[in-house]
Amino acid sequence: MKNKTLTLKVSIPAGVTVTITPQVYQVHMKGPKGEVSRQFRDKTVHLEVQDSILSVSAAKATKREKTRLGSIESHLRNMIKGVTQGHVYKMKICSGHFPMNAAVSGMDLSIKNFLGEKYPRVLRIRDGVTVKVNGQDVTVEGVSLEQVSQCAADIERLTIIQNRDRRIFQDGIYIVDKDGHPVEL
Repeated sequence: MKNKTLTLKVSIPAGVTVTITPQVYQVHMKGPKGEVSRQFRDKTVHLEVQDSILSVSAAKATKREKTRLGSIESHLRNMIKGVTQGHVYKMKICSGHFPMNAAVSGMDLSIKNFLGEKYPRVLRIRDGVTVKVNGQDVTVEGVSLEQVSQCAADIERLTIIQNRDRRIFQDGIYIVDKDGHPVEL
């Protein structure tokens, strides 16, 4: 069943500026923590800024458009949270067999002595993301939720173990907190 027009509203906090380029469906936000920009390629959705409210609407909204509006609203809320508070993922270094060392140098994260390997495993950190190593804790921070979560997933994937029993070899770096939500194991 089609509604006439469905509109969802997102409030913009003080200190955040929102710029919309309607021709390319791009939203650019700037706040105290930094800048983030995202392009929405859905031509059925209309974005508009009035005062301190960002409205997302679709004319003749079917069930499919309602789900698209909900997704776009969620992306916009994540962008606002990113430029005001930032996104933080927390990870834990678990080493049962060999003491593992993790260090950040410039834009590279190197993991030494993983399962007794001679050569370090190195990961290039994504732009706009900062990684901090403090003892057995690794913190991944940034403005863009997609960049932060993908960087944390890349770090977790860097220490994957193959050809060994996972019940015995549980060494690695694992995500324990996703932006304020603890991970259930």
